Amino acid sequence: MVNSGRTLILIPAFNEEAAIGAVVREARGHLPDLPVLVVDDGSADGTVAAARAAGARVLSLPCHLGLGGCVQAGYKLAFELGYEEVVRIDGDGQHDPRYIPQLLEALRRTGCEMAIGVRAGAAARGSTLARRIGIQCFRLLLRPILGRPVTDPTSGFVAVNRRALEVFARSFPLEYPEIETLVVLQRRRFRFVEVPVPARPRMAGQSTITPLRSVYYVVHVLLGVFVNILRLDARRAARAVGERLDD
Repeated sequence: MVNSGRTLILIPAFNEEAAIGAVVREARGHLPDLPVLVVDDGSADGTVAAARAAGARVLSLPCHLGLGGCVQAGYKLAFELGYEEVVRIDGDGQHDPRYIPQLLEALRRTGCEMAIGVRAGAAARGSTLARRIGIQCFRLLLRPILGRPVTDPTSGFVAVNRRALEVFARSFPLEYPEIETLVVLQRRRFRFVEVPVPARPRMAGQSTITPLRSVYYVVHVLLGVFVNILRLDARRAARAVGERLDD
């Protein structure tokens, strides 16, 4: 069961005028009791107008922050408004909102801080070669860090509970949020559960991921993950020193 008083659907969007209206209408059609918040990341097209016309609430950022900043703005607002759960789907239509209840059920049943909708079966095989290569590299990278396998570390179809929401509202990875978020969860001893879901092609436009950009992306994510680990460990050490001084 989905509780409309505690759960929010969050859709980050940047220049998604051609798709965002259909995405919002589909989400509201399947889950009419849940509010939909579109966070517009400084779009130069009609994304804001299309989202509002479809019935979404819109948080319009004054400039382009990038995906991480856009998602964090949505998490921060959701936390301040008192929501207990937030489900994020992309604004290009690749995530089917019919599977939102499955993510929420897994989140509640397991007590994990995050549920991730992962491509499975034909959906995984149907992704681009560049995406499959990138996902495999990230799987190999993250397994020793997380201490467990992860199926699709690049998935943006996620549900988080209040504990994770509070953390992400304060601090959220800006450049490579999906992958670095898993490291943040592990460092805080939070848990995540994977939920197999189908994935669809974009409703409009084309992906900018090419084989060359995929390699560039993988290298930069590797650096970002290790910097994030060092930063989190430094903060933990500083807190430990502060506690000893207080004693």
